[in-house]
Amino acid sequence: MFKAHKLIKALVTTGLVVASLSSTSFAQEVHFLIPGGAGGGWDGTARGTGEALMKSGKVEKASFQNMSGGGGGKAIAHLIETAKTQEDTLMVNSTPIVVRSLTGVFPQSFRDLTPVAATIADYGALIVRSDSKYTHWEQVVADFKADSNSVKVAGGSARGSLDHLVAAAAIKNEGLDPMKLRYVAYDAGGKAMAGLLSGETALLSTGLGEALEMSKSEQVRILAITAEERVSDAPDVPTLKEMGNDTVFANWRGFFAAPGISDEKRDEFSALLESMYDTPEWEVVRARNGWVNNFVPADQFYSFLENQEKVVGELMKELGFL
Repeated sequence: MFKAHKLIKALVTTGLVVASLSSTSFAQEVHFLIPGGAGGGWDGTARGTGEALMKSGKVEKASFQNMSGGGGGKAIAHLIETAKTQEDTLMVNSTPIVVRSLTGVFPQSFRDLTPVAATIADYGALIVRSDSKYTHWEQVVADFKADSNSVKVAGGSARGSLDHLVAAAAIKNEGLDPMKLRYVAYDAGGKAMAGLLSGETALLSTGLGEALEMSKSEQVRILAITAEERVSDAPDVPTLKEMGNDTVFANWRGFFAAPGISDEKRDEFSALLESMYDTPEWEVVRARNGWVNNFVPADQFYSFLENQEKVVGELMKELGFL
């Protein structure tokens, strides 16, 4: 059984803090470093956060820099190497910083950065093109049983990554062999979505936030999500759990600063992000993406990450990725 319910429970029990702080502008400018290409979950999270901060008047300017490569390792290395000039930089990341450190994709870990705060959780989604022959998850399962090679699943990151992990868990919880899953890795979610739309793959494993708008415009169909129960922002989308599949998983996303910044600067960043929750501009961004508010402040984020490392490591061992 995929035990990711431990992870979502850990996310939920952090308190889902929504704070009401002053509307005072905390900083003149924030530079967002994005470790992947355009169109992925990191990109959407950074740009959505910057949009809410600017429109609500929390910051005067937000700038964005995409730096893909090395499974996110290129951006991490860059932030570490140029730390002295990155005082106003926030790098977005998520569960993959734990996954890829465990698998040795890059040598660094969250310990080499300054954890600032977790801000949201995003459920996994299994999607197809709107004209796909698949209209129900059980049809995918039936095809996989008949011929596992006939079912190709795209993801916006490398083998053994979160997109792969979620799809493999869904297969395993159908009593099938997750190691037989044909996973096609793309560099960032936008390219993986293009692969799905062009017919290179039959399915895409991604975050609900990356699929929701395209689903509303009827470009794709969401077969299932990994939430405990249906979410209000996508009430017509079934969960795997309601179909008898125990895959429940939420991917946290949050922000890191350069190593060596002062505790005062770190706490200023954390307070800035916390103050965003109380703005209508943030609610527009959150609802548009189907995210769950999940604030973990700076003084709790490090221990949160240590727990993630333990829980995710157990999941990966269970699925044969470690």
